[in-house]
Amino acid sequence: MENLNIDAISKYLDQQLPAVGKFFLGVILAIIAYYIGSNLIKWVCGVFKKHLAKTSAPIEAITFIISFAKAVLYILLVFTIAMQLGVKESSVAALLASGGVALGLALQGGLSNLAAGVIILFMKPFVAGDYIIESSGGNEGTVKKIELYYTTLTTFDNRMVMIPNSLLANSMVTNVTAMNERRLEIIVDVSYETDLRRAKDILLLLLKQDADILSDMEMNIFVDSLDQNAVRVGFRAWVATDNYMNAKWRLNEKIKLSFEQAGIEIYHNRLDINIRQDVKK
Repeated sequence: MENLNIDAISKYLDQQLPAVGKFFLGVILAIIAYYIGSNLIKWVCGVFKKHLAKTSAPIEAITFIISFAKAVLYILLVFTIAMQLGVKESSVAALLASGGVALGLALQGGLSNLAAGVIILFMKPFVAGDYIIESSGGNEGTVKKIELYYTTLTTFDNRMVMIPNSLLANSMVTNVTAMNERRLEIIVDVSYETDLRRAKDILLLLLKQDADILSDMEMNIFVDSLDQNAVRVGFRAWVATDNYMNAKWRLNEKIKLSFEQAGIEIYHNRLDINIRQDVKK
């Protein structure tokens, strides 16, 4: 009886070992195929990216297309390997369908980011190289790249910020560098004793002397309002967008120094305390 059981087990193992060996061989070949396929996908995407770079396509469109193509190629690679392992097409299709539904439910945010990325790509509220300000999170910086799910910004202090595309699509975004010129406005509070004509002449002279002010565009020197404690004087002028902040900082400093030199008081809140001593006779 014991010999019969041993013979049966031995016969069963002899029958199954070829199948087990074939399975492990298939797994090893699948791993090798995935390694070779993934490197081939990287090479194809690299060649495709270089080809697109030679065209007039914007960089953000190239980045988006390459990311999408890479995702599709990896799905096809996994599908092909599964077929080579003996998995039926119908089984793979059913698995992909059910997995797609489950993945879609689990990654609703990711799908919304993908849809928002497509909208950003085609509507072009901003492109790579633009400086944008996003209202909901207060993030701002230069757009480095737009990908399937995220847009990457480089801040002024050289930090990288990755913002979900859905957040950018559903919030107010200010594109600071969309136009070549920006209007610069500076307003200063001066005391009521100020000679307004003298103050306006100083502001006009500063504008004419500043190299960043576009002299061929409109300039306005004005009295903005008569407040309770001060008179608000200022100007509006146009500068190149790239020079906006430097011009603003420089003119603020020059206004302060020029007004001080001319004896014009820039109003600021202060508290004067007078102590009166009553002397009894």
